Amino acid sequence: MTTLVETQGLTKRYGSSRGIDDVTFTIAEGEVFGFLGPNGAGKTTTIRTLMGLLRPTEGNARIGGLDCWGQSTDVKRLVGYLPGELALDPSLTGGQILEYFGHLRGGVDQSYLKQLIERLGLDPTRKFRQYSSGNKRKIGIVQAFMHRPPLLILDEPTNGLDPLNQQEFDRMVNEVRAEGRTVFLSSHILGEVEQTCTRVAIIREGRLVRVGAVTELKDIKRHDVTITFADAAPVEAFKALAGVDNVETVGDGHTLRMAVSGGLDGVIKAAAQYRIVTLISQEPSLEDVFLRYYEGDGKAPSEVSHVVH
Repeated sequence: MTTLVETQGLTKRYGSSRGIDDVTFTIAEGEVFGFLGPNGAGKTTTIRTLMGLLRPTEGNARIGGLDCWGQSTDVKRLVGYLPGELALDPSLTGGQILEYFGHLRGGVDQSYLKQLIERLGLDPTRKFRQYSSGNKRKIGIVQAFMHRPPLLILDEPTNGLDPLNQQEFDRMVNEVRAEGRTVFLSSHILGEVEQTCTRVAIIREGRLVRVGAVTELKDIKRHDVTITFADAAPVEAFKALAGVDNVETVGDGHTLRMAVSGGLDGVIKAAAQYRIVTLISQEPSLEDVFLRYYEGDGKAPSEVSHVVH
């Protein structure tokens, strides 16, 4: 496959503050590439460097063979960009903002623009200042998609969206991929990346700790599960299950708490053999996952970071 995005040793320092360090990856045409990490990990710095908004301290980034800093104007013509924070004229309506961006792009397909607006349930007649954070996000998504760019670079695209709009966004990304176009999507939400991406890079404290297939996320995904039984909790039935750690009895001895890596199928099947009062599963924040899983040098146990196409 043809490489569309490539970074090599990409580094950005802010004096003594951490930015990003030696970030190297490639993205092929037609890929949906997830860029995953907790808040403050370096996702936005990487994206702003790709967009030519920041000059790298060392290394380089290229999109479509163009240097992201030296040829940033040409790079921007290839990209639909959604920044993490939108700074737009609060006195303009959503429709006026989209019309302005359309003119900047040399005109867009109005029927496609209307379709995007309707799919996300956006009212384009309201002023930007009147929009909720979710509706502001919709404006950003529409302006990124509306000219059908070969590459979409989306920084935390679903922040503020309700679940129905998140599902619609997922469908839009899948359509882009089906058309052979490319998406670079940053997120701090494991589930979002799993739904839409084919490959993922994981960044922590400014450095990549893994680049690989999205299926590899299963070994860092964990759930905190609490099960209350009608009778005494069957501790031993769960201690031997694959992926289950830290099984403990709490309360009156009828409740078990455990950490589960990967899927919950085995735990649910085991629990079904007993009388259950409640079963609660919570996915910890990505920050908690990283603190628990990536220790010391930033690598998981027995892990070697790798870059693959």
